[in-house]
Amino acid sequence: MRVLVAGATGVIGRRLVPLLKEAGHEPVALTRNPGAVRERLGVETVEADALVREDVLKGVRDAAPDAVVNLLTAIPAKLDVSRLAEEFVLTNRLRTQGTRNLLDAAPGARHIAESVAFVYQPGDGLADEDAPTWYDGTPDQFVTTLEAALDLERQLTEAGGLALRFGHLYGPGSGYAADGATTAAIRAGQFPLIGGGNGYFSFIHSADAAAAVVAGLDRDVSGVLNIADDHPTQAREWIPEVARMLGALEPPVVSEEQALPVAGEWGVAFLNRLRGVDNARARASLDWRPRYASWRDGFEVELSKDE
Repeated sequence: MRVLVAGATGVIGRRLVPLLKEAGHEPVALTRNPGAVRERLGVETVEADALVREDVLKGVRDAAPDAVVNLLTAIPAKLDVSRLAEEFVLTNRLRTQGTRNLLDAAPGARHIAESVAFVYQPGDGLADEDAPTWYDGTPDQFVTTLEAALDLERQLTEAGGLALRFGHLYGPGSGYAADGATTAAIRAGQFPLIGGGNGYFSFIHSADAAAAVVAGLDRDVSGVLNIADDHPTQAREWIPEVARMLGALEPPVVSEEQALPVAGEWGVAFLNRLRGVDNARARASLDWRPRYASWRDGFEVELSKDE
């Protein structure tokens, strides 16, 4: 299968391209920097800016892919959660306008796209794909990001494609890598527990995320699927555990009121209100299993690597 990958050098994309080759597929990267991508990944390229519609239509049609994988994001390496709306402006455009361009450029192809797993309304228990998305008390800074993710999912679903709601990505190039921004903050004692640290994080290693994409290419599955490991964990559990792995001090504890001026409403909600997700539907429909069933195993491996 000829597979066009938009976002081939991102956290998931850099793991996906080799997996596609191993599975016998022919990856083609959509990029604004074809020379650098060919040198780094050793694949055919299509030169286009995902937000320039005419270039995408021409380039993708010329490439004639059987499938399109949309992993387009522009998330800063060091994210300021108190300014989430501003930090995600470009990513939101990629998820809305960029998705539309790719769908229109290859209407007959199989489409798979990256969404996020923290779209669910806070509540008890793990959320499956039928659980309501965040509609009540959504932090202002998260509104446009949530709307963009749901718009991407709507476009994919209407086109018969598959949107993968990835959990919190870790692995090379992510904020949770040995040299990542989140890891650095935990190591420096600058990543506090907010309130009770009650928010649930559903982690997923980038290699397991890439494997889910490959599994979805030749299966007649559409709609949305949660892609996360088997053990969602609360902030009050994983942050101190990562600090221990790093040999760092216990994280400081602050109240929600103390955190608001620095982290903002979204930062507080992120660590104290997120709902964990259930991956059972992806396991069944994609015959997919995460290699790192627990975030602990994956973090132990990643944080033992040299920076």
